[in-house]
Amino acid sequence: MDSSTLGLGFLSKLLTSSLLLFSSWSPGEHHTACLALKSSLNVENTTIIDVSYVRAGSKVATLGTCAKRADVSVPLCRVQFFTNTTTTSVVHGEAWLPDEWYGRFLGLGNGGLGGCIDYGGLDYGSSLHFATVGSNNGHDGMGGAAFLGHPEVINDFAFRAIHVEAVVGKQIVEAYYGRPHSKSYYMGCSTGGRQGTQAALKFPADFDGIVAGAPATDFNRLVHWTNMLTQYIGAPASHSSPALIPQELWNAVEAEVIRQCDGIDGVLDGIITEPDACDFRPEALLCHPEAALDTCLTRAQVEALRKIYSPLYGPGNQLLYPRFDPGAIYIPGDVFSGDIPERSKDWLQYAVLNDTGFDFREYGLEHAVLMDEINPGGVAAFDGDLSAFRDRGGKFITYHGRKDPASNSKRMYDLVSRTLRMPSLDTFYRLFLVPGMVHCTFTPGASRFGQYQRGSNAVNASSHNILLALVDWVEGGEAAAPDTIVGTAEDGATRVHCRYPQRSVWDAAEGRFGFTFEDLCGRFAHPKPPHFGTVRQTSSPFKTRQAETLGGLEPSVDDSRAPDSSRSKTSVPQIHNS
Repeated sequence: MDSSTLGLGFLSKLLTSSLLLFSSWSPGEHHTACLALKSSLNVENTTIIDVSYVRAGSKVATLGTCAKRADVSVPLCRVQFFTNTTTTSVVHGEAWLPDEWYGRFLGLGNGGLGGCIDYGGLDYGSSLHFATVGSNNGHDGMGGAAFLGHPEVINDFAFRAIHVEAVVGKQIVEAYYGRPHSKSYYMGCSTGGRQGTQAALKFPADFDGIVAGAPATDFNRLVHWTNMLTQYIGAPASHSSPALIPQELWNAVEAEVIRQCDGIDGVLDGIITEPDACDFRPEALLCHPEAALDTCLTRAQVEALRKIYSPLYGPGNQLLYPRFDPGAIYIPGDVFSGDIPERSKDWLQYAVLNDTGFDFREYGLEHAVLMDEINPGGVAAFDGDLSAFRDRGGKFITYHGRKDPASNSKRMYDLVSRTLRMPSLDTFYRLFLVPGMVHCTFTPGASRFGQYQRGSNAVNASSHNILLALVDWVEGGEAAAPDTIVGTAEDGATRVHCRYPQRSVWDAAEGRFGFTFEDLCGRFAHPKPPHFGTVRQTSSPFKTRQAETLGGLEPSVDDSRAPDSSRSKTSVPQIHNS
């Protein structure tokens, strides 16, 4: 641990606790109480695998096959357990109970087809003084083979494992600390975002506040959309398809998208603030006699791109899923590798068809309809009725990167708004769109705002940390509701992200972002792409590239300064930066 990254308040606590720990390593109050759980814990349908007291700075062996070791940053009591959810299904989990506890409970989500305990999240949550619980989502590993012939395992994955975390975890917390939690929170991204949404829908009393990042809601159609993207370039027989775009050409595609649409937000910085404003014209990449063959595409490849960057429709011209966002990152070996991704194969074969021999050359719209009809375990989580969660005072924060290929969060916001007949959801539901961020985590944009493990906690204050902002909102009421979240880039530059439907607005006259919500965040709009002409130089908000501001536009760009410190608020005492 680099002491230069620690706040002074935390450093004094660390030095004091270190003297106590290392001057005499004798069983103290926490150590004794922790080990007593081995014989005193009694939770229905739950077996305690092990209980151990772990010193700060330790590395511990993990449950399951996903990782071998995990870091432990603060002294804590570690409880490993499994809960039999039915006679044919079981959830494994861990509770990390820090010595310094502020009365808050935190449940964690998973990723992908997710059978991996989020050990980074356990370390992060406990370092912020939450009693933190994570689970393996009802199976081990990242594949879906465990779903085959096991509908109750699918139910664990689709909705039940997070409920187990809440029910069992809270009992463990009360047994250890001798009192119940004061407030209950949840944090997850991707599958974890879908799980958080599902928790609010199915078990609205489990959590007082939820952070659901990049939620994979409308899950079955997301799988279908992914499969169709691969088919556009010839999968699963892409080696013989004229539409296949080789991996080396995707850099040229990305460069052309940026060339056409980067300036819409008013600054040429390599980041498209609002992809929905981008009317990408793939024909610009069409090969012609003077074109370089390593940067141009055939007609078949251009037509494939046109489909990729168009919304996906089904029978009756029904929208099935939004388009692949212009500016979204191409990930080698994934959707555009020329084959169906393994996670899509696993879901269809093991959870929907129960047919391991399915030939994906036969895949078509009828399989999307079938996935929708079966909806294994109710996994879709695309339901706008969050009234029960809202009515009990729950607060829901979601975010989505604008370089994320699968951005469904605006659709989900609109569904909730229509279902609840609320033009604005601000009283309980807030969405933050993050330019330059890929899926859940770090990228060229200002994408560290406390959303994912300790490395994302660039500034330990609720103005810069979405989990702490949620705590403020839940415990401080409407006056503490977050209008903005400040993200930090890898080089330390910052940008203020506004709650939807606001967007961050560059003040061209001042050459900077404003410092108040009113002049920082404007109503969402879709400006038309500009004609590129004379540009003027301005300082780059990201030190890795030179930015150019296009005159005469309403720009929207990255802030290089944090908001006034008087706007910073937090209900969690300062600890340390990661």
